[in-house]
Amino acid sequence: MTSDSSSLSFSDDEEDESDGQKPNTDHNIDSIDYSLDAIENQLSSIALNTSANEETPLVADVHHGPVTEIVNGSSKEIESEALRNSFGESSRGYAGERGSSVGATDAPADGDIKELRNNSSSVCDDGELLDSIQSQWVPGKRHVHEDDASMSWRERKKHFFVLSNSGKPIFSRYGDEHKLAGFSATLQAIISFVEDGGDQIKLVRAGKHQVVFLVKKPIYLVCISRTEEPYESLRGQLELLYSQLILILTKSVNKCFEKNPKFDMTPLLGGTDVILSSLFHSFSWNPATFLHAYTCLPLPYAKRQVASAVLQDVADSGVLFAMLMCKHKVVSLVGAQKAVLHPDDMLLLANFVMSSESFRTSESFSPICLPRYNPMAFLLAYVHYFDDDTYIVLLTSSSDAFFHLKDCRKLVEKVLLKSNVLSEVQRSSLEGGMHVENLPIYPSTRSESLSHLNEPRPATVPQERLHKSVLGIGGPAGLWHFIYRNMSLDQYVSSEFSCPITSHRQQKRLYRAYQKLHASMHDKGTGPHKTQFKRDDDYVLLCWVTQDFELYAAFDPLADKGLAIRICNRVCQWVKDVENEIFLLAGSAVTW
Repeated sequence: MTSDSSSLSFSDDEEDESDGQKPNTDHNIDSIDYSLDAIENQLSSIALNTSANEETPLVADVHHGPVTEIVNGSSKEIESEALRNSFGESSRGYAGERGSSVGATDAPADGDIKELRNNSSSVCDDGELLDSIQSQWVPGKRHVHEDDASMSWRERKKHFFVLSNSGKPIFSRYGDEHKLAGFSATLQAIISFVEDGGDQIKLVRAGKHQVVFLVKKPIYLVCISRTEEPYESLRGQLELLYSQLILILTKSVNKCFEKNPKFDMTPLLGGTDVILSSLFHSFSWNPATFLHAYTCLPLPYAKRQVASAVLQDVADSGVLFAMLMCKHKVVSLVGAQKAVLHPDDMLLLANFVMSSESFRTSESFSPICLPRYNPMAFLLAYVHYFDDDTYIVLLTSSSDAFFHLKDCRKLVEKVLLKSNVLSEVQRSSLEGGMHVENLPIYPSTRSESLSHLNEPRPATVPQERLHKSVLGIGGPAGLWHFIYRNMSLDQYVSSEFSCPITSHRQQKRLYRAYQKLHASMHDKGTGPHKTQFKRDDDYVLLCWVTQDFELYAAFDPLADKGLAIRICNRVCQWVKDVENEIFLLAGSAVTW
């Protein structure tokens, strides 16, 4: 194996809430208005710097401290005279630097996994007390009374904005869009100013904020965040937000702007606040948003085959795609010949269906667009819920197919009930999938099955070693959690959360750590990389990427590196043993 190490830091900030600290009304350098003031005041310096190299996308940094250079796993501070002069704590200046200074790391010998230690832990502004007061997430737009003059609005940790190229606000995650017209005009002016200079703005760093831009003319999307998520993740979230809008409206909405540059798109998105807020929420818990893969509900192979067979009969009758889902997990998926369904389309379609209450109360026939399939055209989606969590989606291009699809649904439901597939789906949903506590401690066999993971295992090793390996917190060797992605299938499996990662806050922190690890592994500037081993005060994180799979694993921070590597090999073997039950195997799962 070749290896690589990168500096990873992560925050357990709650993006939906403010800091809980009393704001400094004089000069709060962490608030959005201060950061944008700095951006606006120095636009001329941006243009001067970017003209030197127009092929480089604009990335501007405002640093309020020394740059950290990672060299061979250790860190050292670089306090250059230019940085001290330009980015003093009292300075409101804005420099048009491209990126931060990061030193190159020397590659270790083949076969080694390089270890990066970071003894500084990320402590949330709110402290750990928030674990005890976590409230249930409720879909829908929040804080609609706020505007850019509200201090509470400025203190939100993660904003999303959608606006037209004329500066007209279309959507805002927080606050009233109509009251944010001036703020939207400022964002549009920044984009236009840079474009007039022959460049394209992608990222601005101002204080603790990252301002990420995605230009999809005539629509602009902007994320302003201080959650410490990597740029690649934030840009990917903007891409998904844009695709969710296209799923609802199709790309044909561009023609409206061509006819009238001041076209107001907001009325077309009426009632979609719940859908978009649900998408934003998934950015903090769903690995599919950065892995660009989908996950299947664990199910006995024979039961999944029954579901796939009846869906195949439906597809052969003229249906483009037939999907049986349990929440966001796939039970079975069948498509017409040569039809391709991208995992991102599946993610957005599932979000659309689960966020719309009308789908739960009656069978529905709704126009939708699959951005990766054809962003210019509508398909018709027949949706029917079998129970609270299990539903079927039948996609067709025919507007007259409702009664045919209804008959298809009745056939599917009859077969699923007769073969007890629906009851098996409900059982699997309640019990969950792979648990790290059940990682086999002996060489497994091909007959291993998920349905027997909770049964006592034969003691094929001395009893004292069995006790030492299994008992305690998490799985063997301090394994807490893992995500395994099958590259050829575009599918992933994630272990269930268990002690000590039990609270929403802890799970979100681990998700963010995985997110940063994924971005580091696939960094186009320094990678891609094959392995990484990172230790800090919260976890040991190990990532292993091959042409066949990606594995992300989290261990106890005191875990031994050599033992952790051996455990990861066992995880890969375990996944291979039960792949018939955790993956949808049919050649290629999305191309039929």
